[in-house]
This record gives sequence, structure tokens and C-alpha cells, in this order.
Amino acid sequence: MPARKPAPPIPDLEPDLTPEAARAAHAALSEQIAEADRLYHQEDAPEITDAEYDALRRRLEAIEARFPDLAGTGAASASVGAKPSEKFAKVRHAVPMLSLGNAFADAEVEEFAARVRRFLNWPEGEPLAFTAEPKIDGLSLSLRYEDGILVTAATRGDGEVGENVTANARTVRDIPERLVGEGVPPLCEVRGEIYLSHADFAAINARQEAQGKPLFANPRNAAAGSLRQLDPAITAARPLRFFAYAWGAVEPAFEGTQSGVIARFREWGLPVNPLSVRCADIAAMLAHYRSIERQRADLGYDIDGVVYKVDDLALQRRLGFVSRSPRWALAHKFAAQEAFTVVEGIDINVGRTGSLNPLAKLRPVTVGGVVVSNATLHNEGYVKGVGGDGEPIREGRDIRVGDTVIVLRAGDVIPKVMDVVLDKRPADSQAYAFPEACPACGSKAVRAFNPRTKKPDSVRRCTGGLICPAQAVERLKHFVSRNAFDIEGFGETYIETLFEDGLVRQPADIFRLDFEKVAASLAARRRALAEARARQKEEAARAAGETLKPVKAAKKKEGERQLAIENLFAAIAARRTVAFPRLLFALGIPNVGEVTAKELAKVFPDMRALIASVDAAAACRPGEGWLALDAVDRIGSVARDALLDHVAARAEAGEPGDGLPPGAVKGLGPAARENLVAAFGEGEALDAALLRAARERPCAAYLGFAEGASDVGDVVKDALIDFFAEAHNRDAVEALLAEVTLAQAEAPVASGNSELAGKIVVFTGSLERMTRNEAKATAERLGAKVASSVSGNTDLVVAGPGAGSKLKEAEKHGVAVISEAEWLERIGAA
Repeated sequence: MPARKPAPPIPDLEPDLTPEAARAAHAALSEQIAEADRLYHQEDAPEITDAEYDALRRRLEAIEARFPDLAGTGAASASVGAKPSEKFAKVRHAVPMLSLGNAFADAEVEEFAARVRRFLNWPEGEPLAFTAEPKIDGLSLSLRYEDGILVTAATRGDGEVGENVTANARTVRDIPERLVGEGVPPLCEVRGEIYLSHADFAAINARQEAQGKPLFANPRNAAAGSLRQLDPAITAARPLRFFAYAWGAVEPAFEGTQSGVIARFREWGLPVNPLSVRCADIAAMLAHYRSIERQRADLGYDIDGVVYKVDDLALQRRLGFVSRSPRWALAHKFAAQEAFTVVEGIDINVGRTGSLNPLAKLRPVTVGGVVVSNATLHNEGYVKGVGGDGEPIREGRDIRVGDTVIVLRAGDVIPKVMDVVLDKRPADSQAYAFPEACPACGSKAVRAFNPRTKKPDSVRRCTGGLICPAQAVERLKHFVSRNAFDIEGFGETYIETLFEDGLVRQPADIFRLDFEKVAASLAARRRALAEARARQKEEAARAAGETLKPVKAAKKKEGERQLAIENLFAAIAARRTVAFPRLLFALGIPNVGEVTAKELAKVFPDMRALIASVDAAAACRPGEGWLALDAVDRIGSVARDALLDHVAARAEAGEPGDGLPPGAVKGLGPAARENLVAAFGEGEALDAALLRAARERPCAAYLGFAEGASDVGDVVKDALIDFFAEAHNRDAVEALLAEVTLAQAEAPVASGNSELAGKIVVFTGSLERMTRNEAKATAERLGAKVASSVSGNTDLVVAGPGAGSKLKEAEKHGVAVISEAEWLERIGAA
């Protein structure tokens, strides 16, 4: 079969993607990414490839770029890694360990460099150097040295909190106990990657096989599993290696360049990658990428790309960070690997939000030395070959059981189905029939249709809601999870058992549990499992003609089980007082992630206030007529409102529609009118559509909902309205509020000068000495909050040349206005 060129990493978004479909796709992507992060970073057992994960991330970012209201509405938007394992003590990173943005094509690298120049307002002809280094496929590690002596080693964890693996790290020969040489800072957090060479990985797997133990899937998993052992002796027996390439907290802070600091690392005894170089321009960066790509097979360890970083540290500080990654760095990934296999089955799992998630069961195939047998198929649209989340297969090439498929992997375990080999399709194959009933509860499973486009959503969802055991159990698991109510010891088995026995059906039930009933339920579960295992052993022995050996008494004493339940009840009692953002996030409202919950809590002091505002917004929610008008191209909010005012005024005066002659509405140009006619027709049809839009116009309670909170747009607003429109959701929240107390909100901790901390700042007009993005990033870094419009809550307006209506609003509300020069003086003082 002829070789295929790898497909593009991520396609352009569908031009007709609607807000409703985008919201559903965003929620599903966030759920997939969070689970992938947990499996990769916490379990060292990933179930999707690097390429597939990158495609999910890129799809998420593309959706957020087109629909900014969705940004920050899912934990995945700003997530890094996964929460640390309970097996280890925790270490809070003084400086967060963030992730990197990815590029897959030369053009994306060129855009990255151009974006840096635009942010810095850096002249095109002015030199701007970058470093380029191999991207090691291993486990991130932070080493804290005080007075040159290693005191702590921690994994990345979720970026904020990692696992304390100091004892294990001390067994790694590449990691020095003491930094030597001149200029070692009193405090220095060195960051880098733990990895295994190919030869050492093969030797470890040979020993595993000789001892009858499971084999490791790849060097990255083996390295991560080796470092995260409870017994340091096991870590010491495995030849882990380390490369240093970055740093966290340093006192005094490093000055100079990235390449200069890496040279100092080498002088202090830290291992650094010999292929790290300084590049004067983009051509040199891409040339080094090609050079490393050619050497990849002979390096003796796994890499999956090249990392570029702005070399000047002062410029790095100016560029700062966005979401989960620095603006000054980028990972340029290598092309993935391909193989062929057969789809032997398609399974359906029901997600927490009711999504029916298809999973391909593959005939086991070795791809790049790794045996794979499963692949996520994203959603129904993807299976049917009509687009959807991820990289769609070609239009019309649906995926069927029995198909030979092309699969893709890039240094991970499970592949992505890229395409179907149609000439190998069995003659009797049938298109896969996606279930129309939920496999968990039997409720109807539907694909939502957009009323205007009449196109179905790519995801099919169960309509069972809280009566669906798959959703209910997953929602309860989410409720007790670390970033929600954080009830320690309330694991999945407990949730599933107590749900099956009817003891926990909604969150409030957790706080009403009876000790004796819980103990009896868990004991019954243990007995049932023990009896099932005994029957299996008995049947196996009978089939083999053997005599069943006597079963040894269980090692775990009843007293220990009793203590575990006592600890669980103590953990539940400790969570009867909870912060409002945690409670809001724990409810599992679609599109209300951790970041959004925190933003809402800044505006609403408690649940009652939030619900009251949601109800007010719901009473004047925009209708389909207004939404249809709002979706018309080339009509901004000002022109739209002027148009509706014109229509409403004529209707109120009893005048007929005027067909919207040219010039009837100020600010509505010929192109906008053409788009209106294309959308609604001319004459009476246009008048009727505009009159309907005017009557279905949202009121101030909807438009001004959560004013002052960033990242709370129409998507979040509508999700809250939909959630509280369901009586059973309100009942569940009321029941929960009867059991818990909201903790007093803490005053925000500012990260800068007290004069700016907590202030709401608006920028208007042109800034001449810094770009708008840099000004915004600087304000936020100093603890201020940047808003896009002026209101009575605004504290400060920074006005440059060309400032317009926002100055009038500032005067109307009595808001202080300063120039860019005055702003620079203030941030200089900060």
C-alpha cells in the first residue's frame, strides 16, 4: 500500500459551527482532556496518543478563539497535568510548572515568532534570538536547592502542587546532591525531565519478562513509574537519567539569557542537553529542528519535538504567560507514526454530561514498538465520517466493525483512527448503528439540532439526567473530587456501592449518611465480591480436575475497615463548611469549570444571590429571532441595537415596517443590509423578522448578568439558566444548602502594588509605548482586573489617542482617567 502523508494536526473549524454546537463540543473536549491528563500524569497509563491529545487541545483552543465566551469555562482550558497522587506527600510549587503551546508546521512557528514581535512591538528588522532544544519525552521534575544543597524534589502534578519524590530523586545518578562552582544562588529551583534510554528500557523489560511481571509500554511510562515508587530501592535499581532545561523560584533572580543560564547549569554540575543551541532567526530555528529530526532515531532516548524559547530573559518577563503556557516558548512537534489494523468492535461509554462516547476495539497492532488495542472515536459525527471533535476522517468514510483502518500514534499507547481503507472493507459490512437509547438507563439518546441550520450536533446525549446511573454516579464522583468538595477517602468504589444501595442519590445525601448503614452496605459488597471470586476459583479448579486449595483468612482486620469508615465520616464532617466557588463547581453545571466558578463568586456572595440573578436573566432571555439577527455577519452590537430601536419605535408609533431602505439606520452599511436580506428576505419578510427580533430582545438583567466577572459570557449564562430551569436541580441545590454552610470569602491576595490590586481597569484608545496585550498582562500581573467596558464598578480608565465613547462613560460614572504615561509611572512604582 502506498505511503500516506500525515494528515494536518487539526482542521479548520466548520464555518457554520453554531454557538450551541460549539458549547457541546467544548464540554465534551474538556471532559476528554481532563481524563487524558489524569491517566497520563497521575496513573502513568495513558489511553490516547500524544498526537490525539494535541488534536483535542488544538480543537478546544480553536473553538475558544472563535467563541471567546467559552474560554475558561472548562477545567481543561487552563489545566496543566493532573492532581498529584495520594500516595505521596504534596509540594506546592513556588512558581507554577506550566505546559507549552504546540506547533506542527513551519508556518505555525513563523506565526509564533511574529506574535512575539507584535506583543513586544518589536521592529521587524531588529534581531530577536531564540533557543532551540530537544523536547524530551519523560517526566517533569523540579529540584529545589538551598545554599547549593538539594532539599526537595517534586513532580509537576497539576502545575500548582506536585508529589514529593525527594528520596527517589536522590537515587538518580544524574542529579547532583550539591551544586558546585561560582555564582550558585542561595535558592534555585532547577527543572528538567526524567527519562530512560532505549537500551536501559529494553533491559528493564527483559528483567520484567524473566520475572513474570508485566512489561512497560514505553520508556516514558517506565521512567514515570520508576520515579513514583513508594520504595526508593526500586527507583535506585532502574537507571533513570535527567536533563535540566528550566528553573522555577530563584533568589536572586537570573538575569541575561536563557542560553546563558543553561551554560551556568552545566558549570554547576547539572546535565544539560548538548543539542540545545541559540538561534539568531527563524531560519536557524527550523534548520535546527530538521537536524534534530534527522538524528532522532540515533539519540538513544525518546524526544517528540523541539522547544523554542525567547533567549532574552527580560523579554520573557515582559511576555509573561497566557492560560496554561508561557507566551515566550513553543513546542514544535514531530510528525507521528502510522500503522494498519482492524476494528473488531465499537463500545459506548456514557460520560458525566450524558455524552455517548464511542471507543474502537482494535485488533492488537505494534506501532513503533508499542502494542495498542483501543482508540477513542470522539463522537457519533466522527464515527459516521461527517466531522466532529478531533481530526475527522475524510467526508463520508464512516468507521465500521470489520474495517481496516489507518491508525496514528506519537510516542504513546493508544492510536487515533485516521482513515478507512475502503478497498479492504468486507462486502457484507454494515454502517455502525449508534444507539438511540442510553446503554446505562434506557432513556432516549438524541443529537440536538440547531433550529436555524437544521444540522445535528456531533455528540449524542442521554436525556435521563439525574435518573441516569451513569451520569448520576459520575456527577457524585465529580462532587467529592479534589477540586470540588475534596472529601478525602470517598473513592469511586464507595460512590458506586452506596449509589447502588440507594444510600446516596444526590449530593445532600452524602451529609445524611448513617454510619451503620454505610458499614453494612460496604460489608455486603465485600461479601459479594468474595463469593464471586470463590465461585470463579471453584469453577476453574473443577474444569482443571484439581482440588480447590483452602482460602487463607483475609489479612485486613475488621477494625481497620471500621477505622476507614470513621475517617470517611470525619472527612465528610470537615466539608460541611465549604467555599462558594467549590460548591458551585461541584454541582457539575455544564460549562461552569473551576475558573468560571471563581469568577462568579467574585460577583455573587452566595448561591441565593446567584439564583436570583439567574432567574432575572432567564425572564428576559433572548429569543430565536434576536439570536438569528445577532448571528448575521457585518452587524456589530451598536448597529444591531440601533436597528432594533428603529424597528421598535415604528411599531410603538403604529407605523408599518419600512423594508429598511438604505440610510434608514445610522451605521448600517450596504454590506450589512445585503446580509440581512440574504438571511431574512426583503420587504415584509425582513420587517417581520426584525420586529420579532425587537420583541425578543434581551433586557438589562440578561445583558448585565455577572457584570465585572471575566470569562462569563452567554454560554455560561445560558448553562446556568438551563440548569436552574430544572426543578430537580433546584431541589438538589436547596437540599445541599440545608446541609452545608458557605465559608466567608477570603479577601483576594494581590500579586503586586496595593494601589492596583483588586482594581478594575479599562484601556481605551491607542497605546504608543506598549501593546494592548502587554498592558493587559502587566495589569493582571499586578493584581488588577482588566474589563472591556466602563461601568460604575470601574476604578480606572487608561486613555490613549483616539479614545472615544469609553471616555464619555467614564465621565458619566465619575471614573478616574489617566494617560498612558501616568499608567507607566504607576506600574513602574509597582
